[in-house]
Amino acid sequence: MQIRNNTFQLETVEQPTIFHDVKTTLLSDETIQSRAKKLTELMKAESLDVLVIYADKEHGSNFEYLSGFIPRFEEALMILKHTGEITYIMGNENLKLVPHARLSGKCLHAPVFSLPNQPMDGDAPLSETLVAAGIQPNHNVGIVGWKLFTGTHISKQTQFDIPYFVVEAVKEIVPNTQIFNATHLYIAPGIGARTINNANEIAHYEYGANLASSAVLTALNAIELGKSEKEIGAQLSLSGQPNSVIQIAATGDRFDHAQLYPRDKIISLGDKFSLTTGFKGGLSSRSAYVVNNEKELPQQVCDYVEKVATPYYNAVIHWLENMQLGVCGKDIYQLIDTVLPRSEYHWHLNPGHFVADEEWLSSPMSPTSDVDLCSGMMLQIDIIPSIAGYAGASIEDTIGLADHELQQQIHQEYPDLWSRIECRRNYIRDVLNINLPECVLPLSNTVGYLRPYLLNKSKALIRQK
Repeated sequence: MQIRNNTFQLETVEQPTIFHDVKTTLLSDETIQSRAKKLTELMKAESLDVLVIYADKEHGSNFEYLSGFIPRFEEALMILKHTGEITYIMGNENLKLVPHARLSGKCLHAPVFSLPNQPMDGDAPLSETLVAAGIQPNHNVGIVGWKLFTGTHISKQTQFDIPYFVVEAVKEIVPNTQIFNATHLYIAPGIGARTINNANEIAHYEYGANLASSAVLTALNAIELGKSEKEIGAQLSLSGQPNSVIQIAATGDRFDHAQLYPRDKIISLGDKFSLTTGFKGGLSSRSAYVVNNEKELPQQVCDYVEKVATPYYNAVIHWLENMQLGVCGKDIYQLIDTVLPRSEYHWHLNPGHFVADEEWLSSPMSPTSDVDLCSGMMLQIDIIPSIAGYAGASIEDTIGLADHELQQQIHQEYPDLWSRIECRRNYIRDVLNINLPECVLPLSNTVGYLRPYLLNKSKALIRQK
């Protein structure tokens, strides 16, 4: 780990470039087939005959990884055999999606997954449907939800996070000793198939990272006294794309009257302000004060830049400059604890995590992680300082890691994406003076860009050369 004694200044700088009208990159048939192969190989390595993969609207990404869709407002199961054979078990209103699935498979109807009081025509015990999908009493069955159960007091192998009636149905067929939590095959750092991306997947997900960072910078530029949270929040929904998180456009104290969403509250001078939006592939977030300069800050936080923003920014720069292939996750965690001590700045989550269809997939950065950073990972900066009485500081954005071979693939197969990456790299290195490693691909437009005074739209923190 390389630790520098950085000095910073607030300078008038050009804003990052944002890219409009970027086209969606679809996942190729080859990518979908490679995903299935990765999973079936992992199943065989752990002697699993079948995976039962659960999905609903909020927890559909492991299902979507092979199917290409989520069950929208219902629940669903995918049954994946180690041979690659797939069965979709669907409620009333998603049966019509199965013919469009990226991987073809048998379709079975389970009305129990439908919305309340809908017709139950053809209703049968779910266990019978699972048998029809091919689950047999001698099978070793892996259940895939969305959690890893990393708490030390939890039995990781036999704790399940999907509805009890589904687990109960599996247990009617297979003995308890042959049922395991298999979510790690999808998302566990160092193991999970979804934690490493190919060139096509990076191009697919960069669309969301670009969209989120473009929306946040547009919203930052729209902040003015007298505007409402809703006016700013309107900038955070783009191109009809589904958000991966609840949007935040909050002035002053958040969560008044338990409100999570942008309100009619009017922006006032000296307010704290928080902005967040996220799409598949990336989230961007900003927190600072609605002022032009330090003189307009409330007296009790007049040292905000020195007390919070600059130490935080120093940590982000160290994070970015140490994102090298082969670096261990626990070393990144320790690095951030060294330059921004938890005991003083009270951050408590992982200082970075994987990004995919979800905003938070899992994290290779923890005090005990032995997972090395490697090519194909997509990571979000997620350091959250908390100093009593002060606004936070936040410049959460998304990067990718790529070795020479993967970079060459992206360059050749997705030249427009490569051009955006190069533009972002040049800005980070030449304007912000951050020594970005060659293996780091900025997938968000605003990586490293911190504006502490939100009414002064021309000034940002930069590192002095």
